[in-house]
Amino acid sequence: MRKLKSFNLLTLDGFFEGPNGEIHWHNVDDEFSELAVENSKNADMFVFGRKTYQLMEKYWPTETALKNDPVIAEIMNTTKKIVFSRTLKKADWNNTTLLKDNAAEEILKLKKQNGKDMVIFGSADLSSTLIQNNLIDEFEIMLNPVILGNGSPLFKNIRNKITLKLLNSKTYKNGNVLLTYSV
Repeated sequence: MRKLKSFNLLTLDGFFEGPNGEIHWHNVDDEFSELAVENSKNADMFVFGRKTYQLMEKYWPTETALKNDPVIAEIMNTTKKIVFSRTLKKADWNNTTLLKDNAAEEILKLKKQNGKDMVIFGSADLSSTLIQNNLIDEFEIMLNPVILGNGSPLFKNIRNKITLKLLNSKTYKNGNVLLTYSV
């Protein structure tokens, strides 16, 4: 069975985005890009909720992304993507499938298919649903050395304690710390 992994950048106070959705605090550099490229070798599908999908779709296919970060842009634009949304009418970003209902059931079906890992980015509401249904196998949290004081928590609406096992940790030159946990 293929794995579903969650990858997110997080502030020290537990936010994955600022109060208005801002992510300018993301501490991204060449080391981060190297990690993203390396991680993409083990994945063949990206999973998004509507809000994260729309942010990604707005940036990665642009000339700016293709010029400033061509390797990651190529990965983001060519990898198969699933977006869960009840409100989107269509999903036009290359290689994207729009699914409207029962995210947990659909992810379980996808996990049973042959393939590499699936990775979910951001998407706190969708992640919460998948966590509560025990469908996320691994969490990669890139802890950024910043405190926002306000924003959107990544782990919201979680009703039960979940004990995780630390698989790995790595400290980067820019102060980021990557924590990898299995469920």
